[in-house]
Amino acid sequence: MSALISKSHSPVYTTRGLVGSASPQAGAAGARALREGGNAFDAAVAVAAAESVTLPMMCGIGGEVFALLYHAASGKLYGVSGSGRAPMGATRDYFVSRGYVKMPFDGPLTPAVPGEVRAWQTILDNFGSRSLASLIEPAVELAEEGFPLPPRAASYFTNHYDKVAKHPAAARTFIKPDGSAYRVGDVLAQPNLARSLCRIADNGPDEFYEGALGREIAEAVQEAGGLITESDLAAQRTALYDDPPSVRYRGHAVHATGLPSQGALTLELLSLLDGFDLAALGHNTPACIHTMVEAKRLAFADRLAYLGDPEFVRVPLDELLSPEYAAERRKLIDPERTAKNVVRAGELAHSAAPSPSTSYFNVVDREGNAVSFIHSLSVYFGSGFVAGDTGVLLNDRAGRGFYLDEGHVNVVAPGKRTINTIHAYMVFADGKPILVGGTPGGDNQPQWNAQAIANVLDHGMDVQQAADAPRWAHFPSADPRTIDEPVVLRMEEEFDEETKQALRERGHDVTAYPAVGTPGAVQLIAIDHERGVRSGGTDCRSDGYPIPE
Repeated sequence: MSALISKSHSPVYTTRGLVGSASPQAGAAGARALREGGNAFDAAVAVAAAESVTLPMMCGIGGEVFALLYHAASGKLYGVSGSGRAPMGATRDYFVSRGYVKMPFDGPLTPAVPGEVRAWQTILDNFGSRSLASLIEPAVELAEEGFPLPPRAASYFTNHYDKVAKHPAAARTFIKPDGSAYRVGDVLAQPNLARSLCRIADNGPDEFYEGALGREIAEAVQEAGGLITESDLAAQRTALYDDPPSVRYRGHAVHATGLPSQGALTLELLSLLDGFDLAALGHNTPACIHTMVEAKRLAFADRLAYLGDPEFVRVPLDELLSPEYAAERRKLIDPERTAKNVVRAGELAHSAAPSPSTSYFNVVDREGNAVSFIHSLSVYFGSGFVAGDTGVLLNDRAGRGFYLDEGHVNVVAPGKRTINTIHAYMVFADGKPILVGGTPGGDNQPQWNAQAIANVLDHGMDVQQAADAPRWAHFPSADPRTIDEPVVLRMEEEFDEETKQALRERGHDVTAYPAVGTPGAVQLIAIDHERGVRSGGTDCRSDGYPIPE
């Protein structure tokens, strides 16, 4: 068995509001919003705007958003989808005729239309109590004055130097004037981004989508050979919906963000695992890890076959998340041996399936409102393309998520949203949230979310222990860029050799987790309604920590 990471410390406890972020400056912006009388929804927008400055390798106003919003006064849970669509010029023929076998990996052809800024306003219009301009103010200060880079954030500027160096505007933004990479303690200022944020504060989100700023972004993309137009930006809308999908796990209701996020993947994985006694198997024992890996493989087979933009394909979500379906799929798990091949379970009813870097944060306020929020540029530094002098780094979600295989559920098409790796969750008991959580990590998110939830509900850990516990990731999963790579079980160094060898004997190809890349940044807030206490845990793998109001 593995031990908990030695750096683990106690959770942060409070009877008031609490913010968990991978960025201390962003967490402080959210806590400031709470102290100044804002609610959790206001604080979430303040954190998101600040993280867009302090975690530019992960998220930004050129990215996208998914969130769960619990409104305590009404007792209702809502979902937010700020997912961007493919530009209207993004046809399969466009890319195939230019020799692409897979979507391009970076550059101006890879962004989906950004949804972040409009999502902020949607949240405030429906649940907020403060103006967008006031909540953006800390982000403007951070961009204008700069902030010193902490160790984890600084590592990405070195590890991904070549990517940002490809495009002149990105190089001017994320490489030091002397040509060297930013390092720990260097102050990163982004004056162009500060000006763009000020324009949004002054004129509202329409400045980004229908105003002069949007025109500058579109012109920069097209001049560089990309596809996003002013019309694409103007057409971007945020979806606000009630009744996010859920499953039962250990007697609790677990909710996750709906399509096109792949929150359903975490839910299906938990539904499968609900039929196994993970507590009896033991935390991070070979038997427990093997069971979870095999369940992951079944869930991802269904993801590849069925999950897509519901406006373009019919997704049999109710069937995929049903207890009956889980019971049938669960029979395919051999407790002693990994399956050689895992496929979807035939053609489900109503399916149109073919015959295949990010930041998370959470907020709870003193009234009991809760926000589980994830936003992303997709991979590190997104497309690597900054739009002219706007300071806006664009995502690469279209390049990352779409396939070029004709008939594939996620084949690129104009106005289509790719199934999206980023998602967030909340765990409910008796109709109220008791655990608010998530993590960045692409296709690792469902695996790490399931591990974190099991750590709390099955293995009795507090939120800090659950966030810090050693993790594994089965690779590859569904990313078109890596789907054909050899199948391995990546394990952090805290796992002992005996555990690894027992997994090899079950047929797993065990390897170390790559040194370059994020091993996640789990944020967890537990809510004890009986005592009125909230406890926060922030992953020791990140630079952040929970900040109370």
